[in-house]
Amino acid sequence: MGGIGAVAEPLVVVALLVGGTWINRDFAPGRRRSWRRPGDGRRISAELGLGGEDVDVDLEVRSASPSLLGEQEPRWRTRTIGVLGWEREVVTPNTGRFRGYFLSRLLERFPFLVECWYWALIYWVYQLGRAATAVWIVEGTVHAARYHALKVIAAEEKLRIFWELDIQHFFMKNQFVMTWINRTYSFIHIPGSIAFLVWLSYYTNTRNRLDESQSGKNFGETKGSPAGPRLYESRRRTMAFCNLLAFIIFTVWPCMPPRLLTADTSMGESGQLARSYGFVDTVHGPGGEGSIWTDNRFTNKFAAMPSLHFGYSLLIGLTIATIPLNPAHPSTTHIPLPFFNQSHPKLAPKITMPSWRRMTCLLVGILYPAIILVAIIATANHFILDAVAGSIVCAVAWLGNDVLLNLLALEDWFLWLVRIHKPEAYVVDNEEYNNDGTMTKGLFRD
Repeated sequence: MGGIGAVAEPLVVVALLVGGTWINRDFAPGRRRSWRRPGDGRRISAELGLGGEDVDVDLEVRSASPSLLGEQEPRWRTRTIGVLGWEREVVTPNTGRFRGYFLSRLLERFPFLVECWYWALIYWVYQLGRAATAVWIVEGTVHAARYHALKVIAAEEKLRIFWELDIQHFFMKNQFVMTWINRTYSFIHIPGSIAFLVWLSYYTNTRNRLDESQSGKNFGETKGSPAGPRLYESRRRTMAFCNLLAFIIFTVWPCMPPRLLTADTSMGESGQLARSYGFVDTVHGPGGEGSIWTDNRFTNKFAAMPSLHFGYSLLIGLTIATIPLNPAHPSTTHIPLPFFNQSHPKLAPKITMPSWRRMTCLLVGILYPAIILVAIIATANHFILDAVAGSIVCAVAWLGNDVLLNLLALEDWFLWLVRIHKPEAYVVDNEEYNNDGTMTKGLFRD
């Protein structure tokens, strides 16, 4: 299975990215996706749910001549950069002049290609960083990683949460279950994260397009999800920020995973103590289920702390569990209690339950990180405190992901150099958003 996985998993990743690009395409028949440009207005009727008032939304009217289109755009734009309360405006090139270019039109037609680029950039920068640290590993790093792992065990023993051995031994009693746990650890992390981004982009962007054509609905009747593009963008930035924080931590504080303690050949008391625990490397041992991402020579084996396997899964689980649902769907279900007020059933007491859609979201949101947590511990790839550290990194990245918006200024210069305009979302002027990216007032589209 390991050999098959080395080929199958990359193919699954490519299929997810291609599929995500296709389902998030601009598929409105006979009509291009409308992007914001001043000057032309279209009236959106009260059917959009804004209390009967018309909303003026600026929609782009495309010029047939790319050269004329470019002349209408200003040469520069301003971006606001800042951190910890400090802010400054910087001037960057306005790539709008390249709207008519082939690659710009391709991105407009398939906007998820931008997300594929972001994902590839984030992933490969992270992997190259890990590869560099793996190449630079010296004997001192190995000793430091073993020392830190033993410190983690000591801390868990004091906290009385050193349960890794018991958990592994429990699941190793059933080889069938253990095999699937190995596969979960090796093959779910990256494909699962990409599948989540594909779904979230579709749910928050594609389904919310005001000009989306749906069977039995007129223009402007598509409401989709109350979660807007900013929810998606904040989660994508959070995942990128998680990578950055994790890279800093395991570079400064290398930690040996439990599975490598048994394989440690160092002499002395610490080496004997490391081997004495008896952790089993179920993924890379006989009958293991390693993947191309775990079985390559450039993997930093001492990056156990923090666990991004769990950090990502927790972020994904929380997002799914709390995702705003379409207001057209009832958010609750009322179940009358039997044997009460049989003569007047309408007056019988009721139990208020979440709708089946919300229950499904809660179930997936809880099960996914729980399964990943079991997988990283049962396979001896992480300690429990690694998962705790992954949760903390996830929380910090969630709260501080806006810092990555500063990179938009650099992106403007890069896109100017390659002569590409990245399509941007528009929203109506009366937009209001919560801190988590959900909309409280106004309309948006991808």
